[in-house]
Amino acid sequence: MRLPGRSGRARPRPSVRPVRNARLQRRLVPAKTRLAFRGRTAPAGGRARLAAMQTLVADHPLIAHKLTVLRDVSTETPVFRALTDELVTLLAYEATRHIKVEHVTVQTPLTTADGVKLCRPKPLVLPVLRAGIGMLDGMARLLPKADVGFVGLARDEKTLVASTYAARLPDNLTGRDTFVLDPMLATGGTLESVFTMLAARGAASLTALCLLAAPEGLARVHEAFPDDYPIPVKVVSAGLDERLNERGYILPGLGDAGDRLFGEI
Repeated sequence: MRLPGRSGRARPRPSVRPVRNARLQRRLVPAKTRLAFRGRTAPAGGRARLAAMQTLVADHPLIAHKLTVLRDVSTETPVFRALTDELVTLLAYEATRHIKVEHVTVQTPLTTADGVKLCRPKPLVLPVLRAGIGMLDGMARLLPKADVGFVGLARDEKTLVASTYAARLPDNLTGRDTFVLDPMLATGGTLESVFTMLAARGAASLTALCLLAAPEGLARVHEAFPDDYPIPVKVVSAGLDERLNERGYILPGLGDAGDRLFGEI
């Protein structure tokens, strides 16, 4: 579909699915980050500035296709696991857009060439147990040298409050970009807890990769990490769904991601 522009000529449809609630969109996506949210290029002469909270719904035909298959209740565990792996690699491409690099010069077979390499210290990838483990290979494919930690949180099904039962990550994250892997951003309690944990250790940036997000969860994260928060915060999701049900599950969703990745145990 192409939309008419002011000149009467057709212009491309935005590459990112808009948030249905315009008021919520203004809250979740500050004016300075709407270009990135809509998937457009940065202004000529420089890269777009990453504001404190940036939300990117990566709307792409391949992502939409894979996400549709994940939603299907008839999709079996091996296929679900393989598609999750592929989806995360696609999301990781956008999630690492602002990762820190330094300029270097390398010797080619003919002459020298200017380029960049990732800065030290290494990034930290943090899957949230257990479902986040199913996203690790897809992320490691793009960042094979990143350190990997983990954190385990369990949600009380009555209060919907998450509590930490396990964590393995460095005490000092000064200068390090961090990437949290959690398939479902539902109430936002888990991501708020993990981001707070990483920020307290000095992380340079906080990025979450999710298969699906709910407006309620995004609103909670934005409230916890507002525009004036000193650390850049970014959420990259393959889809933004309608709402949560009374049990805190995303609708229409795809079910329990952990069970669908690893079976019901």
